[in-house]
Parts: sequence; structure tokens; C-alpha cells
Amino acid sequence: MDKFALRQAILAELHAELATLTAAAHDAHAEATDEENRAEDKYDMRSQSAAYLAAGQAKLATELAAAIGAYQTLALPEFAPGDAIATGALVRLEALGRHTLYFLGPYRGGMELRIAGEPVLVVTVASPLGRQLAGKRRGESIVLPGRGGSILHTISTVE
Repeated sequence: MDKFALRQAILAELHAELATLTAAAHDAHAEATDEENRAEDKYDMRSQSAAYLAAGQAKLATELAAAIGAYQTLALPEFAPGDAIATGALVRLEALGRHTLYFLGPYRGGMELRIAGEPVLVVTVASPLGRQLAGKRRGESIVLPGRGGSILHTISTVE
């Protein structure tokens, strides 16, 4: 799989999320400062609630901008067969005749993308799965929870 195409898809997703969040933050700021939302009595919290919302959205926008910067500068190393899994690795796990593909990224774990028709889940080393994968090598196994209990997954490729 082309990790450069994967990075571009991640960046496109992050930019779209940032644009949506920025628009929402501007709307919340406008609502917080709108004359119609001025407090009518000491219990009226509309303006203050909108201000809190705008501040939270601005903070999230800052975090998204940091994630975009991290992905733009992320090295996408080539992993040799015996190399340990680290940030920038594309990992294929196999269990019960099925495979799943994970990308170990610096931020925004949980993002699901489709690259060349194949689903890829972004995980970080802060996640339980990312912690299990970090430092492992091709051929090693990890145990993940499943519907019927724990399932042994084998690392089949590290790119």
C-alpha cells in the first residue's frame, strides 16, 4: 500500500474536520457576542454558554492544526522484515482467516480511511492497540478482545 497516499488521505480528512470546526467556532463566537443573546437576568447563561463552546472549539482547532503539522512532517520509513513497529508503520494483523490494516500515527487515532478500496484504521501509541504493536516485529503475536473472548492476532506485514 502507498503510505504517501495514506498520509494525503489523513491530511485531507484533518483539513476537512478543521474547516468544519473553524466554521462552528466562528458561529459560536458570533452567538456569544450577539446583542440578542445579552443576559436578561443573572440566571441567563446563553451568552456565557456560547462563549465556553467557542473557546472549546478553538482549542480543538489548535489541536487539529498541530496534528496536521505532525502528519505533514511525518517520516514514512520503509520497514525491513525484522524491523520493530514504530510511528509511521503500516501493520497488517491476521486472525481467524481475516486481516485488518492499521497505521501507527502520531495523532488522531480512531480515524478510519479507505485506501485503494482497503480499510485502514489509524492508531497511536497512546491507545491500547498501539501500545501492544509498538516494538513488535513481523511474525509476533498480540492478543485483542473479541466477541467470544480474547483472539490471537499475528503480525503478518510491517511496511
